[in-house]
Amino acid sequence: MRPLNENLPTYTLIDQPDQLAPLLAALDRVDEVALDTEADNMFHYRTRVCLLQFLVAGEIFLVDVLAPLPLAPLWEKLATKHLLMHGSDFDIRLLWDLCQFRPKSLFDTMLAAQLLNHSRIGLAGLLEQHFGVILDKEGQKANWSKRPITKKLLDYAALDVWHLPALRDILTRELVRLDRIDWLDQQCRRQIETGLTGFPPPEENDWRIGRSERLRGPGLGVLHAIWHWRQDWAQKLDVPSFKVCSGDLLLDIAYAAEDGESEATIMAKVNLGKRHDRLAPPLAAALRLGFGRDPQTLPRRRRAEHAPLTPDEVALQDRIKADRDRVAARLEIEPTLIANRAQLAQIARAPDKIDDVLLPWQAGLLRGEPSLNPA
Repeated sequence: MRPLNENLPTYTLIDQPDQLAPLLAALDRVDEVALDTEADNMFHYRTRVCLLQFLVAGEIFLVDVLAPLPLAPLWEKLATKHLLMHGSDFDIRLLWDLCQFRPKSLFDTMLAAQLLNHSRIGLAGLLEQHFGVILDKEGQKANWSKRPITKKLLDYAALDVWHLPALRDILTRELVRLDRIDWLDQQCRRQIETGLTGFPPPEENDWRIGRSERLRGPGLGVLHAIWHWRQDWAQKLDVPSFKVCSGDLLLDIAYAAEDGESEATIMAKVNLGKRHDRLAPPLAAALRLGFGRDPQTLPRRRRAEHAPLTPDEVALQDRIKADRDRVAARLEIEPTLIANRAQLAQIARAPDKIDDVLLPWQAGLLRGEPSLNPA
């Protein structure tokens, strides 16, 4: 295996306006671009795009998005190109939220690996398998908003796009052999469509996390109050909410309140790490607020759009699932790639609307099975 620091590709870092011209000129000469992004979602409250990595006709360009660059011409040209990406869902949502960027078309190597039932579908695993390259895991957890970006991280970022064309070619040959290239095209089109919805906006019941459905009494009011305490402090400190405290700690506090423990007893067991002295007093205040909240006044859960499945529909759902699992085993793919649990329920409720629920390749696999063709 070759470690990260051997045979590294060369690249150009763009962090000044006058450095954009070569990238824009290169884009004018090609129809396809390999693209990746790096963000700071592990370090800040609001996720930002920090770096863009491009492979254009064999040249790597790393664009510092946090620098004062006029990027409108870049987005305009990029919107006319076929994109080669890996695990593009997050990136597409990120770029849509940033500037309403809409990809023209896409080849996603992660989706391709899933359709081929690869045991390792992450980029690091695929690069190791096919090229003997071992990526430094430090890059996955790095603070990409910190400036200047170290050479080690820039080297890592460059490798994220360097092997994508060769990896695409390998996966394409496998897809063609198995007659699944059209499946991938359909998956990629849907990936673009879903990505253009961006990230879901905050919702009034976001505080109902984990095991909260079992709370009924004071623990429910406490969870509501301390969840909002965590969000407020994450925003004040400009950190992800999990860096204020974990969701497990919130639930432990809520269940302690549900079980009748007092504020003092609960706070005596809480440890908020290095920020404890700063965060503990407002947490205690939130805890008191939660104890005083009538659970009946909390935001109600949104009612399901559909009534529960009837016994006949449940039975049909089970038969469709059995068919799905049998087909997936024959094709050696993950069953949920054909239809997930929610989709199975939708089809059981309205079998004639299967084409509205599934992609053509998915619907085609199920339509000929016994569950949807009763004797």
